[in-house]
Amino acid sequence: MLTENAKPVANPTVVFREEFDDWSVLFDPETGAAFGMSPVSSLIWKTLDGRHTIADILIEVEKKCRNIPDDAASHIREFVQSLLDRGLAGHEVKKG
Repeated sequence: MLTENAKPVANPTVVFREEFDDWSVLFDPETGAAFGMSPVSSLIWKTLDGRHTIADILIEVEKKCRNIPDDAASHIREFVQSLLDRGLAGHEVKKG
């Protein structure tokens, strides 16, 4: 389970394509699967760089969105976990 200190990273083989009104599509060339994403999901995807924690991502969402629910952190964790489960994102790898 993801913690607020986890630093997820987007899978570099996944294609991210922005569409109209900040909606986007993720395409996994390995599986052929495509996933539509809302503007908030797109914002979260853009922060999956291995440097931002879940807590950092929440801060970015709070800066750029209105009417954030009190349980937004848990929604972000669930969304990122679903990306991890599908192989669309991974965990930060620390270099020794």
